[in-house]
Amino acid sequence: MPATPTVRIAIALSLGAALSLGVARFAYGLLLPPMRADLGWSYVLAGAMNTSNAAGYLLGALAAPWLMRRWSPGAVLMAGSLLASGLLAVGALFTGTTAWLVQRLLVGVGSALVFSTGGLLAARLGATDPGRAGLLIGLYYGGTGLGITLSALTVPWVLEAASAQAHPWAWGWAALAVLCGVATVLLRWPVRQMARIGAAPAPAAGSVPAAPAPRLRLRPFAFGLAGYAMFGVGYIGYMTFVIALLREQGQSPARITVFYALLGVAVMVSPRLWAWLLDRYRDGRPLALLNALLGVATLLPAVAGAWPLVMLSGLLFGAVFLSLVASTTALVRHNLPPAQWAAGIAAFTIVFAAGQIIGPTMVGWVSDGPGGLQRGFVLSAVALWIGAALALRQRALPRTD
Repeated sequence: MPATPTVRIAIALSLGAALSLGVARFAYGLLLPPMRADLGWSYVLAGAMNTSNAAGYLLGALAAPWLMRRWSPGAVLMAGSLLASGLLAVGALFTGTTAWLVQRLLVGVGSALVFSTGGLLAARLGATDPGRAGLLIGLYYGGTGLGITLSALTVPWVLEAASAQAHPWAWGWAALAVLCGVATVLLRWPVRQMARIGAAPAPAAGSVPAAPAPRLRLRPFAFGLAGYAMFGVGYIGYMTFVIALLREQGQSPARITVFYALLGVAVMVSPRLWAWLLDRYRDGRPLALLNALLGVATLLPAVAGAWPLVMLSGLLFGAVFLSLVASTTALVRHNLPPAQWAAGIAAFTIVFAAGQIIGPTMVGWVSDGPGGLQRGFVLSAVALWIGAALALRQRALPRTD
């Protein structure tokens, strides 16, 4: 892959996805087992923490379009990055349930501001290099894998080093805050580059102002939105509880680290796997196929704890789930004019967040009952397959060019 200017910007911009999802959201799964053991949480309470995070993500997604009408997407991205990084550090200071629910809520707000504005910037970057648009969007979302891999390599080491402390997991959160702080500093460069690319020349004197973009109609995207909402319901149970499930199955700490780190590597390479799919199809087929594959990956560790199947699950899940997110950005880019991209991406982000609100508590509630986490994972897989069936009915909008 030649390191063209657009590719370099996309790779640097992907630090936003690494920060907002790979660290601020998904590293919770690594720290959940020691936090449950230390703080006495049930699975439903552990799931409620991610439900609170998803509620904050929804608030951030709702606020992002309003904020971007007043400030540039880059400014909103940097503000969200600072918010998420600071709150991760603050979380290391508390053990109370209420404080943690609030912390996860506010981290969700910051994560959504970073992730949604970064997705918009990636779509705009793709518009400047149409031949690589699918790859550039995928590179942005694939940055989540970098955050996952760094978390997988950092958290176990910190937990081991802090094992003599009263709350070793708190040191894990502090280390993650440092990772996010570094990413925030490095994000300044792609934000500046995108500001230059997106700067429009001033209108000539006496010219007629451009007409405002027509109001976005969501009904034509109903099946895509519904399929994406079910993705939100289904995938989050895996990312919340898979480490806890592997520990229950007796996998060694070294194997769990390898599993989670390679899941992140699979996320990073996934843009090259699916870029052709995102570029070729304008309808819901990419979303449907990726939802179906994700359901298979989710089911595997629930039906068998054999190490080869566990690794296959992690690699398949990593290779698919962020490309599924990228597929909705591609769907928006293929079917809407650029002036409506922000509203389209926000709509998909909102239904995604709504699904995530339901998923963790639902899986936690089922997992506290007979069948344990395995039954919760089966429920998540079914949700993903329902999402695939819905997305398959999404049609491309008529071209207007």
